[in-house]
Parts: sequence; C-alpha cells; structure tokens
Amino acid sequence: MRPTVRFLTDELIEKIISEARDLVCNLGVEIHNESVLSLLSDHGARVDKPSKRAFYTQDIIDKSLKAAPEAFKLYDSAGNEAVDLSGFNVNYTPGSAAINILDRGTDQARRPTSADYVRFTKLMCGMDQIASQSTAMIPSDVHERISDSYRLYLSLLYCEKPVVTGTFTIEAFEIMKDLQMAVRGSKEALRKKPLTVFSCCPTAPIKWSDVTSQNVVDCARYGIPVEYISMPLSGFMAPVTLVGSLVQHTAETLSGLAISQLTQPGAPVLYGGSPAIFDVRYETTPMGAIGTMMIDCAYNEIGKYLKLPTQAYIGLSDAKTLDAQAGLESSMGATLAALSGINNVSGPGMLDFESCFSLEKLVTDNEICLMLNRMLKGIEPREDFPSQPHFEELLAEGHLLIADHTRRYLREEILFPGPVIDRANRNRWIEEGRLSLETRAGDEVERIITEHPDPVGEPEIRAEMTRLMVAEARKHGMDKLPVTG
Repeated sequence: MRPTVRFLTDELIEKIISEARDLVCNLGVEIHNESVLSLLSDHGARVDKPSKRAFYTQDIIDKSLKAAPEAFKLYDSAGNEAVDLSGFNVNYTPGSAAINILDRGTDQARRPTSADYVRFTKLMCGMDQIASQSTAMIPSDVHERISDSYRLYLSLLYCEKPVVTGTFTIEAFEIMKDLQMAVRGSKEALRKKPLTVFSCCPTAPIKWSDVTSQNVVDCARYGIPVEYISMPLSGFMAPVTLVGSLVQHTAETLSGLAISQLTQPGAPVLYGGSPAIFDVRYETTPMGAIGTMMIDCAYNEIGKYLKLPTQAYIGLSDAKTLDAQAGLESSMGATLAALSGINNVSGPGMLDFESCFSLEKLVTDNEICLMLNRMLKGIEPREDFPSQPHFEELLAEGHLLIADHTRRYLREEILFPGPVIDRANRNRWIEEGRLSLETRAGDEVERIITEHPDPVGEPEIRAEMTRLMVAEARKHGMDKLPVTG
C-alpha cells in the first residue's frame, strides 16, 4: 500500500475552486499583454483596456480544464523517457535561478560563474534519484541578457537529463527554443518528446506581466510544457489564512491555464507554484515553514482534483549553510511532498529563501530522495507467510544473515544509502577521521564531477548549439563565451 497524506476535504476543495473561478470572472485578471487580452476577448472575455483587465467567463475556464492533458512525459536529450508526470508519480528536480552558490572552501555565499555551472551539470548526471536538471544558478560572467539561454545551453551541453528552465525576457525564448530544436531536430520532434519545462510566474495578486504571459503563449505554440508558478504570500500579498492563499493561488493558476489552452488546446502544463507564508518579524518568505509546506501540499490536492499534473517548490531550506536546519526543513518538506504525490518536486540543492545553491546539499538531498522512493514502495509481504519456517531457521542457525529469504529480498527491503550518510559506529567514525556531513558530501561532489566525461551528445548537435549561443552572445557585445562545446 502506498502511504499518502491529505490536508483538504473534497468539499473544501470544491469551495476553494468555486471562489477562485468567481474571482477571475468578477474581479478579473490584470494582463499587460495586448495580444493575450485580444485572445481572451476573442473567446468571450470582457476586456477593459484602460485597466488592462480581462474578465473571464465560466465557459472559458470549463473549456480550458477540459482541454488540458491529465499527464505528460519528459525525455532526455537522447530521446529516452526520463520523467512521468502522471497520477501519484513523484519526481525530483533541483531548485532554480539562485543568484549565489555556497562556496565549499569558505562556507560563504558568492556569485556563481560558468565554471560553477558546469560543475553543477556534471554533478547532476550522477544524481540517480533526481530525474531532471534545472537552470539552477545564474552565472555572473555573462551578459544578463543571455543568462537564461546560456544556462540552458550549458545544461544541454553537459547533461542529458531534461531541464526545468524559464526566461525573464520575451526575446530569449527564441534562442532557447532553437537550442531545443537543435537537440531534437524539428518542431514536431520537440512537441512529441518535450525536453524542458518552462516556469511561468503570475504576479500577486492575480496579474500577468507582458513577459510571462507571452512565455505561456510561446510555449503552448511549440508544445513546450509550462509550470505555472503562482506565489501568494500569506499575510502580505495574499490573505493571511492558508485557505485564502489557496483561493488566490487557484485563481492565478486557472487564469494562466486558460491562456495556454486558448492558444493551443492540449498544451502540456503543470499545476505548480512557489507560495510562502510571510514572516512579518523578519520580512522574509520562508520556504521551510510548515505553513508554506501545507499550502504546497494542499494546492497539489486541488490540481489533482482538477485532473492536472502538479509541481511545487518544496523540500528546500532557508538555512544559510548545510546544517541541522537545512536537513530538517528539506527532509520534512520532501517527505510531505512525496506522501502528497506531487509530480515534480523542485527544491534539492537550494538554501536561503531560494537564493543560494549548494552542490553539497544537492548530493545530500539525493539521499533524501532515495529514502523517500523506498518509503513510497510501502510495506508488502514477500514470501513471509507462512512465517514459521523462517523462525525455525532462525532458531536453528542463530541468525538469518545468509538465509535464502534474506539473500533474495535484502536489497529490495533494506535501503543502503551512499557515503554521504554515516552509519558506522562511533569508534569506526573516529578511526576514519571524524568526517562531518559537509565533508562527506563535498568529497562525493568531487568524486562524481571527476568521473563525469565532457560533454554529452553528438558532436554535430553540440556544434550547432554552440553556433547559436555564440551568435546570441555577439548581439550583446560578447565576442566569446566563458564555456563552449
């Protein structure tokens, strides 16, 4: 039996959805994109141009929900299935777009470089429990206008896993789409086997900027999956109650869903988000707060009720280093996410309110994901009945270490973690150097990166991606890139 957890009754889910639908129809949605407003108007929405508000109709929402697919898959750069976003399947991906990296040598946060990013992508190839990569950090040694596309370029260059990404500009979508088509070979092949998911973020309360709404449209046209990242802040930019924040989250996400489905019915989407409670004492948005985690798990239930695959930024920490707080917040969030059946859990590797990435935390989180994948298999009998023969053998031999039953099921039943997790007794731990978690994790980072070969994929594809990326860089005054294929 698969273990599960729930926070909402069906009756409460229905009430939240009803309130959210009324908000987008009666209060309207502020949209700063003329073509999107025209699209909604063409499908029956009332548009007030001076205020840039579109008043949706119940029919628009119904048609959008009916058109959206219940599931989709992601494929790696070689075309192999990598991620199944359906049902209660749980997949993991690192957090995204950190502006800092935690430096192992100094234990200080600093701006990442292209070299840091390459180390991350190589490390991701060895994270066997984390199915997709992300554009996890923003290199500081390239022009900001190409930072989105450059991160995707490096990800595709050094690791075959699909990528959770996004762009902060409308113009960058073109090169990011072209990089994917260089890998797949054609628009049709990309639509058939999606390689990325684009994060698209509405602005609280119930607003879409010109850039993000255009990203939704562009992705729908090319069959590139979108995850809607609604970010209500309970008690600041959303009602203080968790239910009130869920109403806002639902309204913002439904408004984005309609833009996708009116552009291209059947466009693949994830019902996602990155909400948080607002800690008024410090004016912070704690991702490791239990209230934040509860909102994540609850909106996942709403997404599943609407028959949509789900995503959440959860399983990360607000700690500033790899300490006990980082462990407790990350493991608690990831456990709740797994029990809730969130289809894509975004968070491994992330610290400090989503602003700092740690390679050492990433390998530690990979171990958390391993534990959770074992937990989700539940407890099932494996030739345990009748039990008397096993106990007769135990009494006769004094142990069951080499029993047929033990050897047959040892690896399936008992999880043996990697070297990041210490299970030695104290004397052995002392003899082996009293290594801390951070040291063990750092050593594992170096081992995996050293063993990873440079770069992945066919030489012709790498060359074409490099040609595209260099041409894009030259538009912004860069004669060469810090790293190329």
